[in-house]
Amino acid sequence: MKKIKFLMIAAMAMIAGASFTACSSDSDDTSANQENYQTIVDNQVKAQKTKQKALLLVAFGSTWPEPFTDFDNTVAAYKQAFPDHDVFFSFSSAICRNRAAAGEHVEDLNAPKRNYYAPDLWLEAFGRVEYAEITVQSLQVIPGEEYANVVACLKGFANNTNNDLRNEYLKNVKLHMGTPLMADPDADVQNLANELHKIYGTYAEKGAMLFMGHGNPDDLDIFSANVRYTQLEEALQQKNKNYYVGTVDMMENFKTDVLERMRADGYNSGKVFCAPLMSIAGDHANNDMAGDDADWNYNDETGEYEDTSWKVFFSENEVVKNGYDCSDETMIVKGLLAYPAIRQLWINHTKAAINSEPLEWYHSNDGTE
Repeated sequence: MKKIKFLMIAAMAMIAGASFTACSSDSDDTSANQENYQTIVDNQVKAQKTKQKALLLVAFGSTWPEPFTDFDNTVAAYKQAFPDHDVFFSFSSAICRNRAAAGEHVEDLNAPKRNYYAPDLWLEAFGRVEYAEITVQSLQVIPGEEYANVVACLKGFANNTNNDLRNEYLKNVKLHMGTPLMADPDADVQNLANELHKIYGTYAEKGAMLFMGHGNPDDLDIFSANVRYTQLEEALQQKNKNYYVGTVDMMENFKTDVLERMRADGYNSGKVFCAPLMSIAGDHANNDMAGDDADWNYNDETGEYEDTSWKVFFSENEVVKNGYDCSDETMIVKGLLAYPAIRQLWINHTKAAINSEPLEWYHSNDGTE
């Protein structure tokens, strides 16, 4: 526990010393809309405030129905794990917020319309009712671009970006930041590998078990965390050589690179199972992994067939000769938050953050301390 706590504090120190673009809500929204959103969030916080501690969960977001259920179950799990906190939920993605509110999948997938407001709106509302302690938990898998945006939100709050909160309050409020699932290259990666093997071990015994992560382009690999996918693959292969971990957005770790590693290992035929290594199973899982896209547009720069799904790519086709047994039946469209044991790993990060020293991110806008 002491080691984990030390690593968490060290990670926070690194983040606090970095420079980020300030967090903001949808750029397409008018000021009037933003004021309306803030009023709605303010009213929700006022109505739901029963404790002196607030806990904000921040996911990238989705517009698919299954993730909505996963989000609801995650909130319920956090309320049970942190009974002394008021728990709230947010989307960091403006696109996901807008599309969820518009009901993108209402007709085709019977998905409800949902309003998931921006993290900065929730934090501002927390400050207005002056919670004594605020914890933000990122539901990202690796500390990449989206995590940096979440950090920027909390830093903006600590520095009174809107210049309307009391400096005396901001000097005394306790702030905590829970890191992503694989923040630490040792304990976090091993803990996730252990849980994934418990869930997917039977698939790895039957064929190749592929995980599709997101990853970041090199210029957005904020904390140099893309390597976590490679580290996870290595940890999983200690348990079974049939595990592979690729991404949709990390150079030299696309599905084409996964295929090369499989061929090099002598795995040239048999079943190929695929599952998303993402908090939820949304667009990437349903389309990029398990979809039917087969445009075969080859990108010479990345060496990737960007418009071809993993399911189609690993099947028998003109490009991948001697393909594998890969079909709808071998697609496991289920996000990480759907598994209580993996959800618990995020909860453990939250507990570690709360048990660590509060963040010292406050600097007044008027020059006073």
